[in-house]
Amino acid sequence: MNPENITDVTKAIQLALAPVFLLTGIAGILNVMMGRLSRIIDRGRTIADGHASIETEEQKYRELHNLERRRHYVSIGITACTIAALMLCTVIATLFIEAMMAVPLHWLVGLLFTASTMALVVGLAFFLREVHIATNTVRIRIPGKKTEN
Repeated sequence: MNPENITDVTKAIQLALAPVFLLTGIAGILNVMMGRLSRIIDRGRTIADGHASIETEEQKYRELHNLERRRHYVSIGITACTIAALMLCTVIATLFIEAMMAVPLHWLVGLLFTASTMALVVGLAFFLREVHIATNTVRIRIPGKKTEN
């Protein structure tokens, strides 16, 4: 390897740092989403097994329906964020291939990075939708306060 290639690899490492930090952020988001999915599944099993204190079959059906909607949205969010992470890994690999082989792949890096960002936007939008459903279906009753509908 000649000194020129070492400089190219050094530049590739510097360029790869931003996607690596973004990858770390996506990993954190995925961790939160997986936690929410676990709680949704646990709550659904508790209700389905009859261990939850739900008064009527209609309430049971409504809550299971909401949990299924939430599970669906968070699942799509997890899939989209995972795709974003995979594309970022491909961006990093492409940067190194470009540096090592001296092949102009900057157009591919830009395309993959843009697609990764769009997948992340989709994942976060579905996550936001799931959180919105969760906050609209849970009502906290304060003792002594009249409830409003």
